[in-house]
Amino acid sequence: MNAQRERLGLWLGVLGVAIFAVTLPMTRLATGTADAPQLSPWFVTFGRAALAGALSLVFLLLTQSPRPTPAQRKPLALAMLGNALGFPLLLGFALRHVTSGHAAVITALLPLATAAIAAMVLHQRARLGFWICAALGSALVVAFSLYRASTQGHGFGLEWADALLVGAVLAASMGYVYGAQVTPALGAERVICWVCVMALPLTLPGALLTWPAHSVNTSAWLGLAYVGVFSMWAGFFAWYRGLAIGGALKVSQTQLLQPFLSILAAVPLLGEPLETVTLGFALAVVATVFIGKRFANAADNRTIERPT
Repeated sequence: MNAQRERLGLWLGVLGVAIFAVTLPMTRLATGTADAPQLSPWFVTFGRAALAGALSLVFLLLTQSPRPTPAQRKPLALAMLGNALGFPLLLGFALRHVTSGHAAVITALLPLATAAIAAMVLHQRARLGFWICAALGSALVVAFSLYRASTQGHGFGLEWADALLVGAVLAASMGYVYGAQVTPALGAERVICWVCVMALPLTLPGALLTWPAHSVNTSAWLGLAYVGVFSMWAGFFAWYRGLAIGGALKVSQTQLLQPFLSILAAVPLLGEPLETVTLGFALAVVATVFIGKRFANAADNRTIERPT
C-alpha cells in the first residue's frame, strides 16, 4: 500500500509539473509577440489572478476554511506580490520578446533560487556545494543569454527580456518561501487559495481597467484561461497532493522535467523549433539544479519548493 501511495504521489507530482510547464507557451500565446501583440501583460497578470481568485473563493467557502490570522497575513501578502503579481507580469513582458524555450532555460533556475532565498529569509543552512551549483547554474544562464543575443544580431550583451525573466524567477522564489512559512498552519492548498483571494481587490479592478480595447485571437483567450485555471490554481492541487502522498524529497525531483516539457509544449502550441542548443543548455542547468538540491536537502530538509 505504501508503494502504491508513493507511485500515486509521484504521478500527481508529474501531473502538476506538466501543468506548470505549459505556463510559458500559454502565456506567450496570451500576450502575443512584440510584432503581433494580443492581450497586454498587465491584463494577463490581473486576469489570470482574478480568475484563480474567484475559483479560490468558491473552494474556501465550500470547505469552510478559517480566515488567516493577523500573523499569517504578512507572509501571504508577500507571497501574493511574488506569485500572483510579480512573476506573471515580468514573465508576460519578457515573453513578448523571447521564445518560451528561451524562457524555459532561464526559469529552470527557479528551484535553486527558491532554496537560496529560503536559506537567507528562513535562516536555513546550505552547504558550500549548493552555492557553487547556484553560481554555476547562473553562469550557464548568462552564457546562454549572451549566445542567443549574439546569434540574433543583438551584439554580445544581455537582452532586456533576460533581466525580466531573472526578476520573475526572484519574484516567484520570494512568493514560494513566504508561502511556505504558513503552509504548515493553513495547509498547502489553502495557501494558494488565500493568496489569490487576497489579491482580488487589486486583480479584479485591474482586469477591468486593462480589458483589451481591440479584438484579439481566440487562442489568446484560451491561453489566459489556461494560466488562470490551471497554472495559477488547479496545478497546485495536484502538486501539493503529490508532495503530501509521495514525500517532498522524492516528488520534488519531478521539477527537473519542467524546462524540457516547456520546450516540447512550445513546438505544437507556438510552432517554435526544437533547437539542440536550447535543449543542451537546459540539460546543463537542470544538472546543476539536481546536484544543488542534493546539497540543500542534505543540509536542511525543511525547504519547500514549488513550480509556477
